[in-house]
Amino acid sequence: MSLRDRITEEMKSAMKAGDKARLSTLRLISAAVKDRDIAARAEDRCAGCEDTEILSILQKLVKQREDSADTYEKAGRLDLAEAERAEAEVVREFLPRPMDEAEIEQAAETVVHELEASGLKDMGRVMGELKTRYAGRMDFGQAGAKVKHLLAGAA
Repeated sequence: MSLRDRITEEMKSAMKAGDKARLSTLRLISAAVKDRDIAARAEDRCAGCEDTEILSILQKLVKQREDSADTYEKAGRLDLAEAERAEAEVVREFLPRPMDEAEIEQAAETVVHELEASGLKDMGRVMGELKTRYAGRMDFGQAGAKVKHLLAGAA
């Protein structure tokens, strides 16, 4: 089942259950995906956005919710911060399990070796490959630091 289908099925379940907060978040996800579909059609990709793009959208939505929650918390609006974090949890349900630090390091080492990367000049190529392989699972900030360390040692 595609990610898009899972989101649709969860929306139906939330409607039947009368879970308004969850339904609202699922509609937000669906709207973001539809916006991306429209942009994909403008790029002459008739099929719309793929699961990898949907994962990227979901990651952005989680980050936005977490940033908003932090802002609300600093302003003393704990009720709004809690609502944002609840939305982030609903969105996270559709993301694959994040990689831990050891898995990120292993993946970085593997890609550096496979691409025969030999210095910082290859950083973009390595990161591009990591993003292709591990979209939605990897913290690319953490991965970038690992790759940089590996490539600096290789030079």
